Amino acid sequence: MKRAFVTGAAGFIGSTLVDRLLADQVEVTGWDNFSTGQERFLDSARAHGSFRLVRGDNLDLASLTAAMRGCDTVFHLAANADVRFGTDHPKKDLEQNTIATFNVLEAMRTNGVKTIAFSSTGSVYGESPVIPTPEDAPFPVQTSLYGASKVAGEGMISAYGEGFGTEAYIFRFVSILGERYTHGHVFDFYKQLLDHPESLRILGDGSQRKSYLYVQDCIDAILHVMRLGTARSAPHRTQIYNLGAPQYVRVNDSVGVITKTLGLKPALSYTGGSRGWIGDNPFIFLDTNKVAATGWRPKLTIEQGIVRTLRWLEANRWVFEARPGA
Repeated sequence: MKRAFVTGAAGFIGSTLVDRLLADQVEVTGWDNFSTGQERFLDSARAHGSFRLVRGDNLDLASLTAAMRGCDTVFHLAANADVRFGTDHPKKDLEQNTIATFNVLEAMRTNGVKTIAFSSTGSVYGESPVIPTPEDAPFPVQTSLYGASKVAGEGMISAYGEGFGTEAYIFRFVSILGERYTHGHVFDFYKQLLDHPESLRILGDGSQRKSYLYVQDCIDAILHVMRLGTARSAPHRTQIYNLGAPQYVRVNDSVGVITKTLGLKPALSYTGGSRGWIGDNPFIFLDTNKVAATGWRPKLTIEQGIVRTLRWLEANRWVFEARPGA
């Protein structure tokens, strides 16, 4: 890999990946429409001579194709990741996740780019009866528009691998934590506690079980298996990896870590039920033995990831103004 193209380059994971690639002496073209990405996340990258930022949208195929020219590897991270409000705007998942992924693949085909890394999700497993859930678990009925749109993206990527010789790495993430985090439960809870530290409202009944992963551990895994080139010898030139911590926590456990770290004892209230919203999976825990067999291990526990996320949010409260509706 000499020249990488990163969609969603100004996002939480995307900007962190950009910094890591530049540190590895990779030339990077960052692509973002800034619908949720933050320009400040790219401050260090923009000071780097090997970085080029292009403002654009994945639905604009002509501009996307032109911006990708000369790159040899694509990291497709841009997406609508708003699972909770997916039913409020169902077209958004189709356009920003499924059609956008098709456009990325077409831009790659036009430019002769043969390697793609794709940020998928553990949500593709729906409410799997197999826990922890391995990569070859049978797909149940989809329960979120987000998960369904990612399944469609995965299908197209693997089909392009078979049809056009693309080397594909599909990563099914749990929720990611860490610096530059601007969306998810730690963000939501901390925002509430800033406004009213005496009380905290929790969606669902607090018993939901979730796994998380620290962002630098996530990127370590992505770059590690791509350096190994594991997709080259895989059937249909596609490798799928679950990425997550080897443990999970209950939402109430996570709340406990957050409130203890902040030194608060808020009154807790619940909306009730085992799901916080339509499409919320009450138990997400992925089997990561496949990626672990390549030699990767996460360095941080879930609790350590939560604490680092909180400390970053405390030091960067501007993100709550930048993403007031998140």
